[in-house]
Amino acid sequence: MGTDEQSFEQLKELRGSKTVIVGIGNVLKGDDGVGPFVCQQLTGKVCADLIDAGTVPENYIHPIIKKTPQSLLIIDAMDFGASPGAISIFKPDQLNSSAFTTHTLSPRIFVDMIAQATKVDVYFVGIQPAQTQLGQPMSAEVSQAVQELIHILTEIFPPRKANCSG
Repeated sequence: MGTDEQSFEQLKELRGSKTVIVGIGNVLKGDDGVGPFVCQQLTGKVCADLIDAGTVPENYIHPIIKKTPQSLLIIDAMDFGASPGAISIFKPDQLNSSAFTTHTLSPRIFVDMIAQATKVDVYFVGIQPAQTQLGQPMSAEVSQAVQELIHILTEIFPPRKANCSG
């Protein structure tokens, strides 16, 4: 598994910001379910709003806008040509050429619709899948990446008793 440490430094700058973390993916298709799985694992462990958008992130555009986040993290399985389990951080303008998602609505359109309504810093956390076949479990490489990502996000957004939106 490869991790872009410099990318995580970008995310560490978000500490203390009002953040929404959105997990995108199909839990029935192996590694494609990584986004919802991360959200499930983060429940109660981070000071951020968590949204499991499944395969229909467009259904959550208005709820995200209503939360008026400063930062939006979108976690998804993305094919960016790396080794399975690799994690990389993308800004929206990098998506057209660098990464491919498995969903019908382009992640870029999803983000553009949110950005039209509210000023928000958006980061895509892409995890390179090993397989996305229907009925298959999550691969060992992606499971290991999930644990690493959960550790990092709990450090960046530690739970607080007061003023925590998550």
